[in-house]
Amino acid sequence: MAVEITVTSVAQPQNTAAIATVAEAVRTRRHRKVTVLMGGFSAEREVSLNSGANAVRALEAAGYAVQAIDVSRDVGSLLHHLEHTKPDVVFNALHGRYGEDGCVQGMLNILEVPYTHSGLLASALAMDKPTAKRVFATAGLTVAQDRLVTRETLIAGDPVPLPYVVKPHNEGSSVGVTIVREGDNDRPFARHWPYGPQVMVEEYIPGRELTVAVMDRHALGVTEINTHRGFYDYEAKYASGGSAHTLPADLPEAVYRTVQELAVKAHQALGCRGVSRSDFRYDGTRLVILETNTQPGMTATSLVPEQAALAGISFPDLCTWMVETAQCDI
Repeated sequence: MAVEITVTSVAQPQNTAAIATVAEAVRTRRHRKVTVLMGGFSAEREVSLNSGANAVRALEAAGYAVQAIDVSRDVGSLLHHLEHTKPDVVFNALHGRYGEDGCVQGMLNILEVPYTHSGLLASALAMDKPTAKRVFATAGLTVAQDRLVTRETLIAGDPVPLPYVVKPHNEGSSVGVTIVREGDNDRPFARHWPYGPQVMVEEYIPGRELTVAVMDRHALGVTEINTHRGFYDYEAKYASGGSAHTLPADLPEAVYRTVQELAVKAHQALGCRGVSRSDFRYDGTRLVILETNTQPGMTATSLVPEQAALAGISFPDLCTWMVETAQCDI
C-alpha cells in the first residue's frame, strides 16, 4: 500500500517534551516479553494484521522478546496463551469492535496484564460515536449535529437536510460511512447494512480534513488529508494511492496550535492514555471534531507513525514508549 506524503516547508518545531518522554522510556526500559494482539474478527481485521506485523518488527528491532496472537472468538484459547506465556505487556494492535471498544481491555484488566493504548472506559466511550460526541461537547469542543435513527427510517426518507453523512455508530476506519448528496440514487445502506439496527446520521461538514496524533499530553503534529474519493473513507485510508498526507498541514500558526490543543482536550476528556488520534474538519472558521481513535493504525500508510517521525521519534522508539507506559485498570 502506498500513500503520497508531502513534507511542507511550514515551521514544525520539534516537540521536545514528547521526545524527552520517549527517550526516558527507551533509556529506562524495564519490560522484556511482549505479546502483540492482532487480526481479530472485526471489519478491520486486515488492517489490524498489518498494524500488528509492523509492531512485531519494530519491537523485535528494539530488543523485545515478541510473540504474536491472531485473536479469534475462542476466548479460552487466548486466556490460556496469555496465562501460559505470561507477557510483561500486551501490545494491542486490534482495530474495531471487540479489540478497540473495551472488550479485550476488560479481559486484560482481570488478568492484571498491562496493555498499550486506552483503558476500558475510554475505549468504550470513544468507540460509541454518539456518546463520544456528548463528551466532546461537554468539554467545549464543536461537534457536528447528528441523529440516531433506525435503518428503516433512513431508507424511508432523508431524516435531515442534504447533504449528510451516514455512519455505523460503533465502527472505526470509516467502515460503512457514506455521504448522501442531492441527486444521489445509489445508497449502499439500502442494500446491505451489517452494522446493527441503528444508523447515525450526521450533518456534512465541508472543508479541510485534519488529524492530530496525541501521546499522553503531547500533540505530535497536524496532518492534512486529501483524497480524490470525496472523503477519507476506508479505501482512501488503506488502498494504494487512496490519499495524500501533507504534514505539517499548511495552516495559519494560530489554527495549527488550536487544533493541537483541541486534540489534547479530546484525549483527556475521554480519559485516553498512550496514543490517540483525533480527526477534524476545518471550514475556514470552525474546527469540528469528528472522532477520536484510541487504537490508531500502525500500517505503512498510517498517520501516527508519520507524525511521530516528523517530530523526531522513530517507529521502534514509538512502540517502545507505548510498551513502557502500558497500564491496566486496577
